[in-house]
Amino acid sequence: MKPFKFKQFEIQQSKNVFRVGTDGVLLGALANVSSATKVLEIGTGTGLISLMLAQRNSSAQFLGIDINEEAANLTQINFVNSSFNLRLKNSHQDFKNFDTNEKFDFIVSNPPYFEESGSEKDKLARQTVELNFQQLISKSSELLSENGIFSVIIPFEIGDIFIGLAHENQLFLIRKINIKGIDNSKIKRLILEFSLTEKDLEESEFTIEKSPRKYSDQYLELTKEFHVFKEVRD
Repeated sequence: MKPFKFKQFEIQQSKNVFRVGTDGVLLGALANVSSATKVLEIGTGTGLISLMLAQRNSSAQFLGIDINEEAANLTQINFVNSSFNLRLKNSHQDFKNFDTNEKFDFIVSNPPYFEESGSEKDKLARQTVELNFQQLISKSSELLSENGIFSVIIPFEIGDIFIGLAHENQLFLIRKINIKGIDNSKIKRLILEFSLTEKDLEESEFTIEKSPRKYSDQYLELTKEFHVFKEVRD
């Protein structure tokens, strides 16, 4: 499988590991990582999100974990081959059994969100077979530092459930980005960020495409330091 080339790094991919996708790119570009010094990514896949965040935050240290051994190995390759490699570490392990005394001031995940399906494709990455929302949220709340942020991207339809579970685990919603696939369409995804401290909610809207296969000005501006494609604007 061909690698996915970004301006400052390259992502090696595999047919058995969830590939580079728009959700990961959006989270990597929009997550509020600016003040973080110690970052944990849960379910690295190829390592895309951590690499994007490392490009945006030049001082933070990163740890990525993934239950899928092939994904962990692929992440290791992509981390080592990047110019950010001294700040990036990864581990093959189950987040449910992740044991550490460390606290993280930024925890990020593009979590599995399909309860079950008939397809085996991307099963670990796209279904809540190995890690459900309750496990993800409760464990993350334990590992988050006092002023830390927990950041995820999920489908709009399950947003209320996720927010409710977070609240039950003393995580308060502080930022919400409503993402539309195309202009004038329904909300497709949510980027949600939580804190252990209740704050005023910051809410915004983001549109990926202005028309079919034409990226919006918002998306082009957001990803201009990452993507290498050229876009002809109307």
